[in-house]
Amino acid sequence: MSSLIKIGTRDSELATWQAEKVSTLLQEEGHKTELVFVKSEGDLDLTTPLTEMGGKGVFTKALDDALLEKRIDVAVHSYKDLPTENPLPLIVSAVMEREDPRDSLVSPKGLDFLDDDQFKAVIATSSNRLKAQWLHRYPNHEITNIRGNVNTRLRKVKENGWEGAIFAAAGLLRIGLNHHISEYLDWMVPAPAQGAMAVMVRDNDARMIDITSRLNDEESALCTGIERELLNEMEAGCSAPVGAFAWIEDDQLILHAVALKTDGSLQYDIELQVPVDEAKGIGREAARKLLDQGADKLMEEMKKQ
Repeated sequence: MSSLIKIGTRDSELATWQAEKVSTLLQEEGHKTELVFVKSEGDLDLTTPLTEMGGKGVFTKALDDALLEKRIDVAVHSYKDLPTENPLPLIVSAVMEREDPRDSLVSPKGLDFLDDDQFKAVIATSSNRLKAQWLHRYPNHEITNIRGNVNTRLRKVKENGWEGAIFAAAGLLRIGLNHHISEYLDWMVPAPAQGAMAVMVRDNDARMIDITSRLNDEESALCTGIERELLNEMEAGCSAPVGAFAWIEDDQLILHAVALKTDGSLQYDIELQVPVDEAKGIGREAARKLLDQGADKLMEEMKKQ
């Protein structure tokens, strides 16, 4: 009989949904599971803008610690929250099938304001990537910081009377709140690995690696891996104004990436296409081309900030 698998998660509704999804799949394989709730720095501090909290590891460090201390056997993460550099003896053993990777706009008062070039709309987001892309398209608008879990942010946008707030569509879809979506932002380039869940285990735990690796979705793992490779090559953390999205079409892998100045005044973008079996390294190649275009200066600016 299999021993109990302890699955670590943050306690927000979305994080719990993600952990329960992994739990259900493991139970279907005949394993006993238990959820263990862990508070992260990002959950405890709901006022400091994410960009000022260093970005990297804000939501993941507490789960890393719980894994290393063997309080849990498995950690479930939104893959986009994981730093691309991992010096710890932990590995991602599975990338789950990706949900809709797009960003979306929640606009309780409707979308008419988007047609008025003179209107100074207030849009809420705590992400430099979203801020930069929004201001690049709507330079007249004002961006305001917003923190908290999905439900908290939905409440805040209504209470404050802002014109809108930007959410990853996957989060709203997963917990059945997609009726709040006013518009999918097809023109935005998502965060690397947006919409994908990562399963993390200790790198010396052969049993857990074997059990959890069966949850891996190869296409999602390939595409998100390339996006994260680009982010890593640019030496850009989760808080950098960089977007990357890779997808497969007719045996071709296509990668679209952007790097922007935080105020949206400058944008560099690139699109590369290669046969799927030659996709290894394309993330790094795209990053180098973006840096050569001039994005290296943007990354230097980010580091100084």
